[in-house]
Amino acid sequence: MKLPAPFIQLPLAFDADALAAEIAALGEKTWFPHPAGYPGNDYLPLVSAGGAVAGESPTGPMAPTEFLLRSPYLMQVLESFGAVWGRSRLMRLAGNAEVTPHADLGYYWRDRLRVHVPIVTFPQVRFRCGPAEINMAAGEAWVFDTWLPHLVSNPTGQSRIHLVADTVGGARFWDLFQGGKPHGMALPDWAPLSVARRPGQAELEYEQLNAPVVMSPWEVRDHIQFLMREAQPGPAVQQVGAVLTPFHRVWRSLWALYGESPAGEDRYRQALDVVTGELRNAGAEQLRLINGASFMTAFASLVINPALAALAPEILAEDRGGGATAAPGRLN
Repeated sequence: MKLPAPFIQLPLAFDADALAAEIAALGEKTWFPHPAGYPGNDYLPLVSAGGAVAGESPTGPMAPTEFLLRSPYLMQVLESFGAVWGRSRLMRLAGNAEVTPHADLGYYWRDRLRVHVPIVTFPQVRFRCGPAEINMAAGEAWVFDTWLPHLVSNPTGQSRIHLVADTVGGARFWDLFQGGKPHGMALPDWAPLSVARRPGQAELEYEQLNAPVVMSPWEVRDHIQFLMREAQPGPAVQQVGAVLTPFHRVWRSLWALYGESPAGEDRYRQALDVVTGELRNAGAEQLRLINGASFMTAFASLVINPALAALAPEILAEDRGGGATAAPGRLN
């Protein structure tokens, strides 16, 4: 999600040592290599579609995995945010490894924040997002602008572990967000609320709907307007806009005729094929966004691929192509 600052610290703090002990008790066999095969990156699934552990997906009705249900303090940490949770994991970054530079363009990321709670970390671990660079200290809670190019570097010889939880928010969560502190900003009397482990079981809410069968014309329009605002100025902007206006009108008429009925699938497909060709002819592949990505790549990620679930539902997984490489520079 695009945010008003690269990093925002949320006003909560947790017992990192208690979390680390709970995670260690799960054992080493609960960790899996990152689906994209990034060297030195592995994960432990906490929330996934159907609560699956192997091959967990970011779309579909979400549920806790067996590992989260065995981790009462982790559940209490998630509960304290007052959010509806999508796919969530523990992410481990080996010593002398990195998360390579990229910006998250996929449909999954347009309306989701990624909450980071560092559990095992070190001052040398650096997180860069756009022009900003910070160290997230153990027990803190952060969100960051996933639309900007970002990377993580762990130059130590030890593994870093973060709770990494995805959410569209919730009433309490947005109150916490409003009370958050952008990185580097001094706010008088600002202090996070400490959330200690307590007896009892936490109650969490999980996403049940997170991908369209057929994208509504109102959502299509929202993505178009967002990308046009993010486009770098140039002659191609007007040409691309001239393609997208009639596309949206056609999609609106098809929605009025078919809605989510399978009877409209062929005509929806045809509309997507037509706009893809017209955008290429209009120079959308050469038009760049403010974050450095191709307009065409972003439009495909936000609209073309997810607009019709029958095309390829797996395309919504950012591990399978929902992100785009953008090089802001390496950390030393």
